[in-house]
Amino acid sequence: MVKITLGVDGMMCNMCESHVNDAIRNAFKVKKVSSSHKDKETLIIAESEIPEAELKSVIDETGYAFVSYRCEPYEKKGLFGR
Repeated sequence: MVKITLGVDGMMCNMCESHVNDAIRNAFKVKKVSSSHKDKETLIIAESEIPEAELKSVIDETGYAFVSYRCEPYEKKGLFGR
């Protein structure tokens, strides 16, 4: 599993966050996606890495600005994530 952090500029409210989340869910198979207009970022949990260029294309189509990409291994934390 991987955790992908995208910098996304231009989101102003919760509806903007939903718009970005829906676009990512519709374009890629992801476990979880959440956006924050305050932090100007979108977090994605997926089984495997999603190419930066493909994510940029989807974000650009929403009308928001793709500004950064970071991918790192993800380990589930908590009681059952051993």
